[in-house]
Amino acid sequence: MSTPLIAISPAKLNLFLHINGRREDGYHNLQTLFQLLNWGDTLSFIANDSGKISVDIKGLDIPNEQNLIWRAASKLQSGSLGAHITVIKHIPTGGGLGGGSSNAATTLLVLRHLWGLPFERDELLSIGAELGADVPVFIAGRTAWAEGIGDVLTPLELPPRWFVIIRPNCHVSTEKIFSSRQLTRDTAPIKIAAFFTGSTRNDCQAVVRDIYPEVDNALKWLNNFGRAILTGTGACVFASFNTKAEADAVLQQLPKKWTGFTAQGLNESPTHSVLV
Repeated sequence: MSTPLIAISPAKLNLFLHINGRREDGYHNLQTLFQLLNWGDTLSFIANDSGKISVDIKGLDIPNEQNLIWRAASKLQSGSLGAHITVIKHIPTGGGLGGGSSNAATTLLVLRHLWGLPFERDELLSIGAELGADVPVFIAGRTAWAEGIGDVLTPLELPPRWFVIIRPNCHVSTEKIFSSRQLTRDTAPIKIAAFFTGSTRNDCQAVVRDIYPEVDNALKWLNNFGRAILTGTGACVFASFNTKAEADAVLQQLPKKWTGFTAQGLNESPTHSVLV
């Protein structure tokens, strides 16, 4: 049997999220800063000549048509090209950490490599955008400032930070949040420099707090230790710290009703390092 190629599919945080207006196509223009993390799912790939894609997600049974990993692989597959993909999930679904998008991007990058496909970066980015608005940032593999619908990316180098991420016991509906009449949709665009002055927020946070008391409670608790922020539309919330020791000390005090973890911010995706 072939030796599997093992890749970490990283989670992300939205360090802020501003909604700048609704587009004619129904999407929203936004600005955000995607921070990649040194924590995520583990994907193992074995290429073969079966002409078929098989995906084994440990502990989950997801139909292929709803599985972003299978859908991503199918975008590249042709002829006798085949692969078996095993997934160990750590990133929670519906948490705002980008697990599905990251898995799709990792699949595209690794299978292009294993199958020796001639796709250029821009072609792969276009394929990724068809799968989801957040997939391109994971393909690009850099912490990045994002505009448009999240697809106009400017890579950034951020100083090292550690994060405490808390997962409240609820699942936030992105559709419900973006259909809320209370959602702020007219935040004026800002320059990148404004992020470093601290004058940013998550425009979804107030609405999520109103609808999901568990998220509100997690934000209140974490605010005792640092500035607590919602990532994406949630449900996960986070705060940043200068050192691992500081982050670990906060995590040790986490109420048992929630789950959480610490992670370090990365400027480059760990997926890219296994493909060099």
